[in-house]
Amino acid sequence: MVAKRKQKQRIILPPELPPEVSEDEIEVSDEDRDFVDQNREYAGFLSTLDTQSITKHVTRVADVKEDALEALYEKRLKRKSLQKEKEDPGIQVDRVDALPVKTLDGQLYYRTATKASKASENDPTEEEASGAADKSIVRLTKAERRAKLKKSKKEAKKQGKEAEPEVEQTPQEAVLAEVKEDLTAEEAFESKKNKLAELGIALLADPASNIKSLKEILQICKDNNQAIVKLGLLSLLAVFKDLIPGYRIRLPTEKELEMKVSKDVKKMRLYESTLLSVYKAYLQKLAALEKQSSFQHVAFRCICTLLDAAPHFNYRESLLGVVIRNIGSPDDVVRKLCCSSIKSLFTNEGKHGGEATVEAVRLIADHVKAHNCQLHPDSVEVFLSLSFDEDLGRAARNDEKHKPQSKKSKKKKHYEEARQLKENDKKRSRQELLTKTREEVVADYKAVALTPDVMERRGMQTEALSAVFETYFRILKHTMQSSASRSEANASLSTGASDPHPLLAPCLKGLGKFSHLIDMDFMGDLINYLKKLASGGSNSENTSKCLTVSERLRCCIVAFKVMKSNLDALNVDLQDFFVQLYNIILEYRPGRDQGEVLAEALKIMLCEDRQHDMQKAAAFVKRLATFSLCSGSAESMAALVTLKHLLLKNVKCRNLLENDAGGGSVSGSVAKYHPYASDPNLSGALASVLWELNLLTQHYHPAVSSMASSISSMNTSHNQVYLSTISPQQAFTDFSLERPESSSHRVTLKNQITKGKEEVTLLYQL
Repeated sequence: MVAKRKQKQRIILPPELPPEVSEDEIEVSDEDRDFVDQNREYAGFLSTLDTQSITKHVTRVADVKEDALEALYEKRLKRKSLQKEKEDPGIQVDRVDALPVKTLDGQLYYRTATKASKASENDPTEEEASGAADKSIVRLTKAERRAKLKKSKKEAKKQGKEAEPEVEQTPQEAVLAEVKEDLTAEEAFESKKNKLAELGIALLADPASNIKSLKEILQICKDNNQAIVKLGLLSLLAVFKDLIPGYRIRLPTEKELEMKVSKDVKKMRLYESTLLSVYKAYLQKLAALEKQSSFQHVAFRCICTLLDAAPHFNYRESLLGVVIRNIGSPDDVVRKLCCSSIKSLFTNEGKHGGEATVEAVRLIADHVKAHNCQLHPDSVEVFLSLSFDEDLGRAARNDEKHKPQSKKSKKKKHYEEARQLKENDKKRSRQELLTKTREEVVADYKAVALTPDVMERRGMQTEALSAVFETYFRILKHTMQSSASRSEANASLSTGASDPHPLLAPCLKGLGKFSHLIDMDFMGDLINYLKKLASGGSNSENTSKCLTVSERLRCCIVAFKVMKSNLDALNVDLQDFFVQLYNIILEYRPGRDQGEVLAEALKIMLCEDRQHDMQKAAAFVKRLATFSLCSGSAESMAALVTLKHLLLKNVKCRNLLENDAGGGSVSGSVAKYHPYASDPNLSGALASVLWELNLLTQHYHPAVSSMASSISSMNTSHNQVYLSTISPQQAFTDFSLERPESSSHRVTLKNQITKGKEEVTLLYQL
């Protein structure tokens, strides 16, 4: 019985509920979301739940918003706690926690926690301390708590990964990962490539509607992939070549923008402004990329192509500046692109009317001046592509002759008309209106006419020609100064490298080509400069080392070209140039010097010149025969052709072919031959014999030996005209080792060996 009473008196408390977790602390991970997304069929019942009825059943509060639910929960909890406190003055304690008390009657009483004990727990001093502690702690907002939780979870994951042992990838997995990366990169490349193609096709199909696609292509050019950037630049190049109009775009002013215009005009203005802005940004992009080695060639290709295709369009000055700044670049590809574009600009003046030619020539002249004539020869050699109208000057002079007469006649007519129309103001105003309309019509006709104005064209060509000759004379002056300084240095120091003159050769070529356009006032000074450069002035031994043999020969060639083009107005003694040629022939070295320059000098100075003095002609004949013994087959052939030409023109010089005792049969003012004389007139060559021909007949080359044999047989047949149509230049090019021999040429050489000198003669006659 006692045991049963004890069981009845026991109080069984309900089990403890799990700890409540606030909604802010609940966070759904990415793994949970992925699991739900992959297993949607298991969570399908959640979509059919009636959430409204559930919330009403749980909250038992109708028509209450979600924001007010928390306040209601708190109020209800407070009420329940107050009711429990009123009903239960004390809190029962489990038997396990407190020992019972047995009274004298034999009953067991269990201790209970009275309210005083709870009040002691909530002591005001403790509340103050807890309140002070709570105040010291800064409470976080919901967003800050969520961020803190995420951060802590990430750190925990990192620590877990670090704690886990690293799993080494197998070689197959590594290869598969690399293949996946390559596939994704190739797919991205192909997509961008296709996008460029689509944008370009759309622009070419309808430029007015798709003009904004230019900005998209320009944006693609800013990609990190170099191949995509290059494709974008080339795509824009192809698009601009087709879209650029045949005129310069002029943007409307502020007043014009305020005016009311039609829709077509607005559309055209938008098209032109967009095209011009993107074109400007494209040029800026190219100017920035041309400084990078990886994009240099592509950038210059685009710049030079644009300058060649649209030299009339806007921003031509920036294109010319970039091209001419790199016209002497050490990179062969860049230099060739720039030179070809400038040459195309000079030859195709119809695209720009000659304005771009003047700008380019002026920029090149300034570029040469800035670099003190130390540039690549191609930077000045482009001037050889220029063309100047010779008939233009005559037409301009005729216009100038007729101009004053027309002005005077117009003034007289106007004066007479003014006197006659003084009385009648209406007629006078009518006449003024007619003259104004006529002037406007003439101006409009000039603007629309395809043929350029003669005076404007003459003015542009005069300006370009003056800049060209300014550059040429600057190069000559720089060469003279450097040669003089070098001669002084050589006087004190026996050794030392000479300063290079890279621009002298193209300068002399240009002077030879445009010699007929040089002003007569500068002819005398030019001949004196050339004479000093060819001879070396007073200190010829020192200064001659500053210039090469080819450069000195070119000075002689230019002097003869200038003399021939102005033969009527110029009276200059060219004896000094013959003296220099006579001395330079022995200084020539095959392989070091240019043989084609020597052949050209022999042709212009000895073959094409008028009748020479017998003593001078004999000296050159003897010198050329000696030169043929110690030079290559090509140089020997050019010298023998010139020698034979001199013997055909000067019959008395053929006495050198006679082998009399004591020398030639004809004696001049000098009785003895001086082989080392510097002046051909003082060499006494008529007193010598051409014994060199006997050795040349045994030359290893069959053509040279046959030529020597034909020359030695001229004493018996004075009327022979062999090789009269063959020049030294042609003979040099035919036998030059640098020229690739064709199969036909090899056949002719075999025929020469088998058939002898008759075949050689027939070959040259053809």
